[in-house]
Amino acid sequence: MISHLGALVSVVAGALIARRFKGDRTAIGATSIGDGGTSTGAFHEAMNMAAVEKLPLVVVITNNRYAYSTPNSRQFACSDLVDRALGYGLEGHTMDGTDLAECLEVVGNAMERARSGYGPQMVVGHCLRLTGHAEHDDAFYLDKRLLESPVGRDCLKVAESYLCKQKWADETQIESWKKVAKQQVEESVAIAQCEPQADPSEETWCPYATESVAEAHSVR
Repeated sequence: MISHLGALVSVVAGALIARRFKGDRTAIGATSIGDGGTSTGAFHEAMNMAAVEKLPLVVVITNNRYAYSTPNSRQFACSDLVDRALGYGLEGHTMDGTDLAECLEVVGNAMERARSGYGPQMVVGHCLRLTGHAEHDDAFYLDKRLLESPVGRDCLKVAESYLCKQKWADETQIESWKKVAKQQVEESVAIAQCEPQADPSEETWCPYATESVAEAHSVR
């Protein structure tokens, strides 16, 4: 997944067609993309191909209201990105991207529809990017009124609240999970920083396959 590039949709679609050529119709494919990425030519070409071939593809679009600093109003003229699904000839679904339970239900249903032969599924999750696009971006362009709207909720805090409400966890457990996750990240970073620099002349290059597949088929 590279959320900001529409090209990944065609990669997944191609993988599904390759499986079909081999007689495998049991798998489904999935990828995600941002609202800005849906404006690229690669996205449109891939979605059109997937619809024509009726591929079992699930594409989840995170509409966080901005493609870097470009608001939705300057990206597309339709009222909602899910409206594009009809134009492509595929099924569309919308969900509150800040609600974990709803996301699980909607995406799960889309996956089941894809498995059942209903073709590609477009899922649009509505939320708001709460920070800048990167560390150097202070998000000065963000419409601050959106922070007070439903899409401006912090999905992590909403999920934590839901877990506590369902009594699946309490605040102490959640804080413990955060500490463990933070420690794992810090340990992984420390290990990576201690590793030697890669030497291109000694690396085994397999751009189109894993090493085991490449060795089995002599593909380099």
